[in-house]
Amino acid sequence: MRFPSYFCLVVLVCGLGRLNAQQPHILSLDAALDLVARTNLDVLVSRETIAQAVEQVAQSRSNLLPQITFDAAQRRNLSASVGSTLVRSGINNRFDSTLNGRLDLLNPSDVASYKAAKIAVTVAEMGEAGVRQSIMATVAATFFAHLRNIERITVLDDNISRAQSLLELARNQLNAGVATQIDQTRAESQLAIAEQARLQQDTVVQGSELQLKQLLALDMDQPLQLTPFAVRRTAPGTFTSSETQVVYERRPDMKSARTLLEQNSLEVRAARYNRLPSLALIGSYGYATEHAFDGNEAKTWSGSLALSLPVFDGARTRSLTGFALSRYRAQEMRVRNLENKISAELRLARQDASSRLAQITVAEKSFALAREELELAQKRFAQGVADNREIIEAQGRLSTASDNLVEAVYLYNLSRVELARVRGDVRTIVVEDNA
Repeated sequence: MRFPSYFCLVVLVCGLGRLNAQQPHILSLDAALDLVARTNLDVLVSRETIAQAVEQVAQSRSNLLPQITFDAAQRRNLSASVGSTLVRSGINNRFDSTLNGRLDLLNPSDVASYKAAKIAVTVAEMGEAGVRQSIMATVAATFFAHLRNIERITVLDDNISRAQSLLELARNQLNAGVATQIDQTRAESQLAIAEQARLQQDTVVQGSELQLKQLLALDMDQPLQLTPFAVRRTAPGTFTSSETQVVYERRPDMKSARTLLEQNSLEVRAARYNRLPSLALIGSYGYATEHAFDGNEAKTWSGSLALSLPVFDGARTRSLTGFALSRYRAQEMRVRNLENKISAELRLARQDASSRLAQITVAEKSFALAREELELAQKRFAQGVADNREIIEAQGRLSTASDNLVEAVYLYNLSRVELARVRGDVRTIVVEDNA
């Protein structure tokens, strides 16, 4: 008797699970940008580069810390002395256990290498920030592309609605004897074209949705619903040279390039320091006996202060210095090239944002005129003054104007994303909208 109740419970739980699985994932632009740092593969991989750089620092620091080892050895040997006659001694046994230590008191090369390794961590962090900004810009662009594709669904639905109205009007006019059969055929053809475009757009929407899910590592099976986001329509202002310097200080790739230049400078210094002497403190402490743990241990110890001065290293130091200097000069050229690139990107991004903003106004005006033209054509056809070719042409122009307006808003959003990326922080596009 309990089986039916249990079965119903299982069915209910499974049904609720399927229902929850079908609930759409509601995603805003702000939340999408937050997900980049936690889910995107490229960002996660670049974060591992930071971990590797941190471990390199630990390796470099180990050269500056005392090196301590414990050695234990049981020796057994048969020795002989050679003189006028060969004299053989007995078999000797010896057990040594020692604690050995070494501390470099002065080693300029290791110190410079340690400082360079610490700077490498900063370079890795800036590299991760640059990758994150690039992915955030891609996510924002894909987010706006998906919104545009969804908005085009509305445009195409309006086209279908207008085509259906035209077909109904053509049939009424045909029944009233005002229109001809060709008017109805044109209207049917217009409706078929609109429906076909609507079906094609479904595939486009699914493609942009899957692309966004892939970037953010979202569940491919769960429906995705985007929260509308309208970028504030503001002019980017007048370009000033001081803004370029601010952008230099904010851009992760520029900070990374300059920090890497500093690291290369330390590498040159470390290579030159190989010519300097090094000073080390060496010591050992332990016990010696004939056999291990025989109770006859004797204490042993030693201590020394070692000075090492390079005299000839086969031109190794000169080669290392030349190699480090070459890397430094190459990085200097990269920094100068990056400065010019960022300056050009900033100027172009500002100009593009201004132009796209103006194009929205033009697109809105074209849309209003096309809608007015359609209304006039509909009146002329309803009054029997003209056939429906004017309506079909006007509907086509209105459809184009609607799509152009959607595209203009999308391109303006992209220009603002690019401007935010060039300025060094894609998230400012969300801050600007909430300001």
